[in-house]
Amino acid sequence: MAVAAADRGFVSRANVRSVVRTGALWGVIAAAVMAMYAMIAGATYLGSGFFTPLYHIASSVTEPKAMMTSMQSAMEGQGDFYFTMGPAAVGMLIHLATGAVYGILFALIARALRLSGAVAFGAGMIFGVGVLLFSSFVGLPVAATLFDGGDPIADMPKMVGWTTFTIEHVIFGAVLGLGWVIATRRPTQQRSRA
Repeated sequence: MAVAAADRGFVSRANVRSVVRTGALWGVIAAAVMAMYAMIAGATYLGSGFFTPLYHIASSVTEPKAMMTSMQSAMEGQGDFYFTMGPAAVGMLIHLATGAVYGILFALIARALRLSGAVAFGAGMIFGVGVLLFSSFVGLPVAATLFDGGDPIADMPKMVGWTTFTIEHVIFGAVLGLGWVIATRRPTQQRSRA
């Protein structure tokens, strides 16, 4: 009974601005972890180049030259680390901003449902799969049309590979869920009194 009252108090005291900040922060962190996995996959088993995922994202609003050069360099054995600052920065900014938006959405849902602990962590992974599905069948095709990104953007899941794309999004969701657990846990003293 006391725990339920403490939970209600936590939820009612949490203002939307705080939830939005928490979601944005953990969305950016989750997107960064996801990007690192994608970049390591690109440099290892995908053989497409370390920075190619960033160039791929950037090609939604820029020329795909950096992406193509990076992939060609890696596939021809000339090196996995072709780098050009502009497209890499644009790709990272787009990716982190998108992560922040999805992070805010997750935080608002998690707050509304009062998610905590392992349930929040699991819900984060499920949310990651939802982001995968939405992005693959709605978000990326719309972005490709709006920004004239063409097939490299519309068909991103196929180009990257569905397995890798799924793993990336589950990682994103797991970090979001973990972030929510960390951000909303009560100090030990409060838990022992509850």
